[in-house]
Amino acid sequence: MLRRVCERISVAAIVPIAAITILSIGAGPVRAAWPDRTITIIVHFAPGGSNDLLGRLLASELRPVLGQAVIVENRPGANGNIGLAAAARAAPDGYTLVVASGVVLINPSIGKAGYDPIKDFAPVAYLGASPNVILTRPASGITSIEDLIAKAKANPGKITYSSPGVGSISQLAVELLELRTNTQLIHVPYSGAAPAAQAAIAGTTDIGSINIAGLIGFITSGALKALVQTGKERWPDLLDVPTMEEAGIPNAVVETSQMLLAPAGTPKPIIDRLAKEVLVIMRKPEVHERMLKASFAVQPEGPDQLRERIAREVPMWKELVDRAGIKIE
Repeated sequence: MLRRVCERISVAAIVPIAAITILSIGAGPVRAAWPDRTITIIVHFAPGGSNDLLGRLLASELRPVLGQAVIVENRPGANGNIGLAAAARAAPDGYTLVVASGVVLINPSIGKAGYDPIKDFAPVAYLGASPNVILTRPASGITSIEDLIAKAKANPGKITYSSPGVGSISQLAVELLELRTNTQLIHVPYSGAAPAAQAAIAGTTDIGSINIAGLIGFITSGALKALVQTGKERWPDLLDVPTMEEAGIPNAVVETSQMLLAPAGTPKPIIDRLAKEVLVIMRKPEVHERMLKASFAVQPEGPDQLRERIAREVPMWKELVDRAGIKIE
Protein backbone atom coordinates (compact mmCIF):
# COMPACT_ATOMS: atom_id res chain seq x y z
CA MET A 1 0.00 0.00 0.00
CA LEU A 2 2.78 2.40 0.98
CA ARG A 3 4.65 1.50 -2.23
CA ARG A 4 1.60 2.48 -4.38
CA VAL A 5 1.27 5.83 -2.60
CA CYS A 6 4.97 6.58 -3.23
CA GLU A 7 4.59 5.68 -6.93
CA ARG A 8 1.62 8.07 -7.25
CA ILE A 9 3.61 10.87 -5.58
CA SER A 10 6.60 10.26 -7.88
CA VAL A 11 4.46 10.33 -11.03
CA ALA A 12 2.66 13.49 -9.87
CA ALA A 13 5.99 15.20 -9.32
CA ILE A 14 7.46 14.09 -12.67
CA VAL A 15 4.53 15.21 -14.88
CA PRO A 16 4.84 18.99 -14.35
CA ILE A 17 8.64 18.76 -14.66
CA ALA A 18 8.30 16.94 -17.98
CA ALA A 19 5.72 19.45 -19.19
CA ILE A 20 8.04 22.36 -18.35
CA THR A 21 10.89 20.61 -20.18
CA ILE A 22 8.78 20.08 -23.31
CA LEU A 23 7.58 23.70 -23.29
CA SER A 24 11.14 24.91 -22.91
CA ILE A 25 12.31 22.84 -25.86
CA GLY A 26 9.38 24.03 -27.98
CA ALA A 27 9.98 27.66 -27.16
CA GLY A 28 13.59 27.55 -28.37
CA PRO A 29 16.47 29.59 -26.95
CA VAL A 30 15.61 32.83 -25.22
CA ARG A 31 16.93 35.83 -27.18
CA ALA A 32 18.72 38.65 -25.45
CA ALA A 33 17.23 42.11 -25.64
CA TRP A 34 18.38 44.18 -28.63
CA PRO A 35 21.02 45.47 -28.80
CA ASP A 36 23.49 43.30 -26.93
CA ARG A 37 26.52 43.74 -29.20
CA THR A 38 28.15 46.09 -31.70
CA ILE A 39 26.02 47.66 -34.46
CA THR A 40 27.58 48.40 -37.87
CA ILE A 41 26.46 51.28 -40.07
CA ILE A 42 27.57 50.76 -43.67
CA VAL A 43 28.44 53.91 -45.63
CA HIS A 44 28.54 53.16 -49.36
CA PHE A 45 30.78 56.07 -50.39
CA ALA A 46 34.31 57.04 -49.41
CA PRO A 47 34.95 59.27 -46.37
CA GLY A 48 34.37 62.99 -46.72
CA GLY A 49 30.90 63.45 -48.20
CA SER A 50 27.53 63.94 -46.53
CA ASN A 51 26.83 60.19 -46.78
CA ASP A 52 29.90 59.49 -44.64
CA LEU A 53 29.32 62.46 -42.32
CA LEU A 54 25.77 61.31 -41.56
CA GLY A 55 26.93 57.76 -40.87
CA ARG A 56 29.50 58.98 -38.36
CA LEU A 57 27.10 61.44 -36.78
CA LEU A 58 24.47 58.75 -36.24
CA ALA A 59 27.06 56.32 -34.90
CA SER A 60 28.31 58.78 -32.28
CA GLU A 61 24.79 59.85 -31.26
CA LEU A 62 23.36 56.31 -31.10
CA ARG A 63 26.11 54.84 -28.91
CA PRO A 64 24.97 56.42 -25.63
CA VAL A 65 21.23 55.92 -26.18
CA LEU A 66 21.52 52.28 -27.28
CA GLY A 67 24.23 51.38 -24.79
CA GLN A 68 26.36 49.54 -27.36
CA ALA A 69 29.23 50.34 -29.68
CA VAL A 70 28.16 51.62 -33.11
CA ILE A 71 30.82 51.58 -35.81
CA VAL A 72 30.96 52.91 -39.37
CA GLU A 73 32.19 50.73 -42.22
CA ASN A 74 32.97 52.49 -45.51
CA ARG A 75 32.30 50.18 -48.47
CA PRO A 76 32.55 52.38 -51.57
CA GLY A 77 32.50 51.32 -55.20
CA ALA A 78 30.23 50.86 -58.22
CA ASN A 79 28.35 54.12 -57.52
CA GLY A 80 27.34 52.82 -54.10
CA ASN A 81 26.26 49.33 -55.18
CA ILE A 82 28.95 47.43 -53.28
CA GLY A 83 27.94 48.77 -49.88
CA LEU A 84 24.23 48.69 -50.65
CA ALA A 85 24.31 45.06 -51.82
CA ALA A 86 26.26 44.09 -48.69
CA ALA A 87 23.63 45.73 -46.49
CA ALA A 88 20.81 44.03 -48.40
CA ARG A 89 22.42 40.61 -47.82
CA ALA A 90 23.14 41.18 -44.12
CA ALA A 91 21.23 39.33 -41.42
CA PRO A 92 17.97 41.14 -40.58
CA ASP A 93 18.71 41.35 -36.88
CA GLY A 94 19.26 45.07 -36.30
CA TYR A 95 23.04 44.83 -36.19
CA THR A 96 23.69 46.03 -39.75
CA LEU A 97 22.29 49.31 -41.09
CA VAL A 98 23.15 51.46 -44.09
CA VAL A 99 23.07 55.21 -44.66
CA ALA A 100 21.92 55.20 -48.28
CA SER A 101 22.01 58.08 -50.71
CA GLY A 102 19.33 58.49 -53.38
CA VAL A 103 21.30 56.26 -55.77
CA VAL A 104 19.75 53.29 -53.94
CA LEU A 105 16.50 54.15 -55.74
CA ILE A 106 18.16 54.73 -59.13
CA ASN A 107 20.95 52.20 -59.67
CA PRO A 108 18.73 49.14 -60.25
CA SER A 109 17.15 50.93 -63.21
CA ILE A 110 20.58 51.56 -64.76
CA GLY A 111 22.16 48.12 -64.51
CA LYS A 112 22.80 45.15 -62.24
CA ALA A 113 22.82 46.51 -58.71
CA GLY A 114 22.61 43.36 -56.59
CA TYR A 115 19.53 44.49 -54.65
CA ASP A 116 15.93 45.63 -55.02
CA PRO A 117 15.30 48.97 -53.27
CA ILE A 118 11.74 48.04 -52.34
CA LYS A 119 12.01 44.32 -51.54
CA ASP A 120 15.45 44.12 -49.93
CA PHE A 121 15.35 47.00 -47.42
CA ALA A 122 13.27 48.05 -44.43
CA PRO A 123 12.87 51.85 -44.21
CA VAL A 124 14.05 53.35 -40.91
CA ALA A 125 14.25 57.12 -41.44
CA TYR A 126 14.58 59.75 -44.16
CA LEU A 127 17.36 62.12 -43.14
CA GLY A 128 17.22 64.98 -45.64
CA ALA A 129 18.74 66.16 -48.92
CA SER A 130 20.94 68.65 -50.72
CA PRO A 131 20.44 70.14 -54.19
CA ASN A 132 22.63 70.00 -57.27
CA VAL A 133 23.95 73.12 -58.95
CA ILE A 134 24.31 73.66 -62.68
CA LEU A 135 27.28 75.97 -63.11
CA THR A 136 29.91 77.23 -65.51
CA ARG A 137 33.15 79.20 -65.54
CA PRO A 138 32.60 82.99 -65.79
CA ALA A 139 34.41 83.16 -69.15
CA SER A 140 32.15 80.57 -70.82
CA GLY A 141 29.80 83.21 -72.22
CA ILE A 142 26.80 81.49 -70.59
CA THR A 143 25.25 84.11 -68.33
CA SER A 144 22.10 82.42 -66.99
CA ILE A 145 20.03 79.26 -67.19
CA GLU A 146 17.82 80.98 -69.76
CA ASP A 147 20.92 81.75 -71.80
CA LEU A 148 22.07 78.13 -71.52
CA ILE A 149 18.70 76.88 -72.79
CA ALA A 150 18.75 79.33 -75.71
CA LYS A 151 22.29 78.33 -76.71
CA ALA A 152 21.43 74.62 -76.36
CA LYS A 153 18.45 75.03 -78.68
CA ALA A 154 20.54 76.95 -81.20
CA ASN A 155 23.36 74.38 -81.04
CA PRO A 156 21.76 70.97 -80.32
CA GLY A 157 24.22 68.31 -79.21
CA LYS A 158 27.18 70.68 -78.92
CA ILE A 159 27.15 71.98 -75.34
CA THR A 160 28.92 69.62 -72.95
CA TYR A 161 28.44 69.10 -69.22
CA SER A 162 30.41 67.28 -66.55
CA SER A 163 28.94 65.18 -63.74
CA PRO A 164 30.29 62.84 -61.03
CA GLY A 165 29.42 59.78 -63.12
CA VAL A 166 26.99 57.87 -65.30
CA GLY A 167 23.66 57.48 -63.53
CA SER A 168 24.54 60.00 -60.83
CA ILE A 169 21.78 62.21 -59.52
CA SER A 170 23.73 65.15 -60.91
CA GLN A 171 23.47 63.68 -64.40
CA LEU A 172 19.76 63.03 -63.94
CA ALA A 173 19.28 66.70 -62.99
CA VAL A 174 20.47 67.68 -66.48
CA GLU A 175 18.54 64.87 -68.15
CA LEU A 176 15.39 66.27 -66.53
CA LEU A 177 16.33 69.79 -67.64
CA GLU A 178 16.71 68.52 -71.21
CA LEU A 179 13.37 66.75 -71.00
CA ARG A 180 11.55 69.82 -69.65
CA THR A 181 13.14 72.28 -72.12
CA ASN A 182 13.41 70.06 -75.22
CA THR A 183 17.18 70.53 -75.44
CA GLN A 184 20.10 68.16 -76.00
CA LEU A 185 23.43 68.40 -74.17
CA ILE A 186 26.43 66.06 -74.23
CA HIS A 187 27.29 64.25 -71.01
CA VAL A 188 30.95 63.91 -69.99
CA PRO A 189 31.08 61.71 -66.86
CA TYR A 190 33.91 61.91 -64.32
CA SER A 191 34.90 59.77 -61.36
CA GLY A 192 33.55 62.13 -58.72
CA ALA A 193 32.41 65.64 -57.85
CA ALA A 194 35.90 67.17 -57.54
CA PRO A 195 37.11 66.24 -61.06
CA ALA A 196 33.72 67.19 -62.50
CA ALA A 197 34.04 70.65 -60.91
CA GLN A 198 37.60 71.02 -62.17
CA ALA A 199 36.43 70.18 -65.71
CA ALA A 200 33.95 73.06 -65.57
CA ILE A 201 36.55 75.42 -64.08
CA ALA A 202 39.13 74.55 -66.74
CA GLY A 203 36.66 74.77 -69.60
CA THR A 204 37.07 71.10 -70.49
CA THR A 205 33.26 71.08 -70.46
CA ASP A 206 30.94 74.02 -71.02
CA ILE A 207 29.00 73.51 -67.80
CA GLY A 208 28.92 71.17 -64.83
CA SER A 209 26.17 69.57 -62.78
CA ILE A 210 27.38 68.76 -59.28
CA ASN A 211 25.98 68.41 -55.77
CA ILE A 212 26.22 71.62 -53.80
CA ALA A 213 28.45 70.09 -51.10
CA GLY A 214 32.00 71.40 -51.52
CA LEU A 215 31.06 73.90 -54.23
CA ILE A 216 30.30 77.01 -52.18
CA GLY A 217 33.96 78.05 -52.02
CA PHE A 218 34.36 77.81 -55.80
CA ILE A 219 31.22 79.89 -56.33
CA THR A 220 31.92 82.59 -53.74
CA SER A 221 35.51 82.94 -55.00
CA GLY A 222 34.29 83.49 -58.55
CA ALA A 223 35.95 80.38 -59.99
CA LEU A 224 32.49 79.10 -60.95
CA LYS A 225 29.20 80.82 -61.70
CA ALA A 226 26.02 79.09 -60.48
CA LEU A 227 23.22 79.24 -63.05
CA VAL A 228 20.48 77.37 -61.20
CA GLN A 229 20.06 74.98 -58.29
CA THR A 230 17.77 71.96 -58.34
CA GLY A 231 16.21 72.07 -54.85
CA LYS A 232 12.71 73.11 -53.85
CA GLU A 233 13.84 76.35 -52.23
CA ARG A 234 16.78 78.74 -52.57
CA TRP A 235 19.86 77.56 -50.73
CA PRO A 236 20.88 79.74 -47.74
CA ASP A 237 24.44 80.22 -49.07
CA LEU A 238 23.24 80.93 -52.63
CA LEU A 239 20.25 83.19 -52.16
CA ASP A 240 20.87 84.91 -55.52
CA VAL A 241 20.72 81.60 -57.44
CA PRO A 242 17.21 80.66 -58.61
CA THR A 243 15.57 77.26 -58.32
CA MET A 244 14.48 75.41 -61.43
CA GLU A 245 10.89 76.41 -60.70
CA GLU A 246 11.84 80.08 -60.44
CA ALA A 247 13.74 79.78 -63.73
CA GLY A 248 10.54 78.65 -65.44
CA ILE A 249 11.27 74.91 -65.45
CA PRO A 250 8.45 73.13 -63.58
CA ASN A 251 8.58 69.70 -61.93
CA ALA A 252 12.37 69.53 -62.04
CA VAL A 253 13.37 69.16 -58.40
CA VAL A 254 16.34 66.77 -58.19
CA GLU A 255 18.05 66.48 -54.82
CA THR A 256 20.66 64.11 -53.41
CA SER A 257 18.74 62.49 -50.57
CA GLN A 258 20.05 60.42 -47.67
CA MET A 259 18.17 57.78 -45.67
CA LEU A 260 18.75 55.08 -43.07
CA LEU A 261 17.78 51.54 -44.10
CA ALA A 262 17.95 48.08 -42.56
CA PRO A 263 17.83 44.68 -44.29
CA ALA A 264 14.29 43.56 -45.12
CA GLY A 265 12.84 41.37 -42.40
CA THR A 266 14.39 43.29 -39.51
CA PRO A 267 11.87 42.99 -36.63
CA LYS A 268 9.45 45.89 -36.34
CA PRO A 269 10.24 46.61 -32.66
CA ILE A 270 13.88 47.18 -33.66
CA ILE A 271 12.90 49.40 -36.60
CA ASP A 272 10.58 51.41 -34.35
CA ARG A 273 13.26 51.87 -31.70
CA LEU A 274 15.84 52.94 -34.26
CA ALA A 275 13.44 55.34 -35.97
CA LYS A 276 12.51 56.92 -32.66
CA GLU A 277 16.12 57.53 -31.67
CA VAL A 278 17.24 58.71 -35.11
CA LEU A 279 14.40 61.22 -35.43
CA VAL A 280 15.28 62.66 -32.01
CA ILE A 281 18.91 62.99 -33.13
CA MET A 282 18.13 64.61 -36.48
CA ARG A 283 15.79 67.15 -34.87
CA LYS A 284 18.48 68.53 -32.58
CA PRO A 285 19.26 72.17 -33.52
CA GLU A 286 23.00 71.54 -33.28
CA VAL A 287 22.72 68.62 -35.74
CA HIS A 288 20.71 70.77 -38.13
CA GLU A 289 23.36 73.51 -38.00
CA ARG A 290 26.26 71.09 -38.35
CA MET A 291 24.78 69.44 -41.42
CA LEU A 292 23.80 72.75 -43.00
CA LYS A 293 27.45 73.80 -42.83
CA ALA A 294 28.16 70.63 -44.80
CA SER A 295 25.58 71.71 -47.42
CA PHE A 296 22.93 69.23 -46.26
CA ALA A 297 19.38 70.19 -45.22
CA VAL A 298 18.01 67.98 -42.45
CA GLN A 299 14.39 66.93 -43.14
CA PRO A 300 13.68 63.91 -40.89
CA GLU A 301 10.79 61.55 -41.65
CA GLY A 302 9.77 58.22 -40.11
CA PRO A 303 9.53 54.72 -41.64
CA ASP A 304 6.02 55.08 -43.08
CA GLN A 305 6.82 58.35 -44.85
CA LEU A 306 10.09 56.94 -46.16
CA ARG A 307 8.32 53.82 -47.43
CA GLU A 308 5.88 56.02 -49.36
CA ARG A 309 8.75 58.12 -50.71
CA ILE A 310 10.59 55.03 -51.95
CA ALA A 311 7.46 53.62 -53.61
CA ARG A 312 6.89 56.97 -55.30
CA GLU A 313 10.43 57.71 -56.44
CA VAL A 314 11.61 54.33 -57.74
CA PRO A 315 9.24 54.37 -60.76
CA MET A 316 9.86 58.11 -61.26
CA TRP A 317 13.62 57.61 -61.58
CA LYS A 318 13.13 54.53 -63.78
CA GLU A 319 11.03 56.52 -66.21
CA LEU A 320 13.69 59.23 -66.43
CA VAL A 321 16.51 56.70 -66.82
CA ASP A 322 14.62 54.85 -69.56
CA ARG A 323 13.83 58.08 -71.42
CA ALA A 324 17.45 59.16 -71.24
CA GLY A 325 18.66 55.71 -72.33
CA ILE A 326 21.14 55.44 -69.44
CA LYS A 327 22.55 51.93 -69.05
CA ILE A 328 25.62 50.38 -67.46
CA GLU A 329 26.35 46.80 -68.45
